[in-house]
Amino acid sequence: MKAVLHYRASAGFRAALDSYASATGVAAIVVDEFDDAAFDQEIADADVLLHVLKPVTAEMVARAKRLRLVQKLGVGVNTIDLDACKAAGVAVANMPGTNSQAVAEMALALMLSVLRRLSYLDPLTRQGQGWTPDPDLIDGVGEIAGRTVGFVGYGGSASRLGAALEALGATVIYTARSAKPELPGRFVSLETVLSQSDIVSLHLPLTPETQHMIDGPALAAMKPGAILINTARGGLIDEPALIAALRGGRLRGAGLDVFEQEPVDPENPLLSLPNVVVAPHQAWLTPETLDRSLAVAFDNIRRLAAGEPLQNQVV
Repeated sequence: MKAVLHYRASAGFRAALDSYASATGVAAIVVDEFDDAAFDQEIADADVLLHVLKPVTAEMVARAKRLRLVQKLGVGVNTIDLDACKAAGVAVANMPGTNSQAVAEMALALMLSVLRRLSYLDPLTRQGQGWTPDPDLIDGVGEIAGRTVGFVGYGGSASRLGAALEALGATVIYTARSAKPELPGRFVSLETVLSQSDIVSLHLPLTPETQHMIDGPALAAMKPGAILINTARGGLIDEPALIAALRGGRLRGAGLDVFEQEPVDPENPLLSLPNVVVAPHQAWLTPETLDRSLAVAFDNIRRLAAGEPLQNQVV
């Protein structure tokens, strides 16, 4: 059984992959996402594609004549052509829950970074000017305690973070498909989350229904001076509308781990705004998450070889 990891993997990631592969007798190959020639060569006789971020297209599936499984290392499958996989008889599986802790912690980090203006203070301090900040900017910092944090989507990462935020003194509200009375926070409508939250955090998949759900009208409905956090998918937000809201002062700031175009274009205006904290779709990426993810992936490879039902099969 041959598996191809399509990702620019770190030394630690490669070592963990090799350990699981050795223990299971799987031939595991790592191909950089930017090395198309190597990928074309390796995927041609691969049984399993370990998919991270670079889209799995119909053309890619057509070239992989032996492919039997696309295993998403994560949750969102919007980067996989599910119809092409289904037509080719290729199974698709994901792994909900493996990255919940990491994403919750990154969302919290972004909230605090925007509230405390770290993207402004860090370079200022490195330049030896840490004691001469713009007083007007410093007037805009704040604390989590006493604020209302609203979640759009309330799955594993959001509900973990909700408990932590309540412990820090925040009021937590959320909107989801249904109320979750066993979890912290109060179930409300999307309109209430937008209008009452000092911080709005997005935690839901990208689908045709959720594409650009945070558009101009939604941003206008948000509380003046609110903060927007996105560790889910960039396409949830209409970026030009967000840029306008940030430049115009409607929003205090934003913390973004994801963008509509990834890797993000260096010319994207969001990157030049001083009230925006950014990361390159890394919320999920910790050694702990990788270990949990590889455990699920290699169990599914074993199941595939044995003809057993797969965990979390999507297609």
